[in-house]
Amino acid sequence: MPGFLLHVGATVMCSHGGQAQPTVPNPRVTVSGMPSVTLSTPYVIAGCALPPPTAANGPCVTGQFVTAALRVTSNGQPLLLLDSAAVCAPTGTPLIVTVTQTRVTGT
Repeated sequence: MPGFLLHVGATVMCSHGGQAQPTVPNPRVTVSGMPSVTLSTPYVIAGCALPPPTAANGPCVTGQFVTAALRVTSNGQPLLLLDSAAVCAPTGTPLIVTVTQTRVTGT
């Protein structure tokens, strides 16, 4: 099933409400005038509401997508989709895409 491509302007959050931003946008493919994002791009998270660690878990700091488009690539890397799965470190909770562009889809 096709999903909308993620771009730098997409709203991505950790499960606790922290804002996630890609560290390395892909300027080779733009969507709605903004760079797209590939599977290999790590995300940084700011504003996670999970309190600092008392044991081994703490606020979400980074996120990494683990699934992406199977048929749409740029520079040899799969592009991220609205339904791509991601995991945050060190908590292991998912990143959630809440808003993205709605013009370009991929599979």
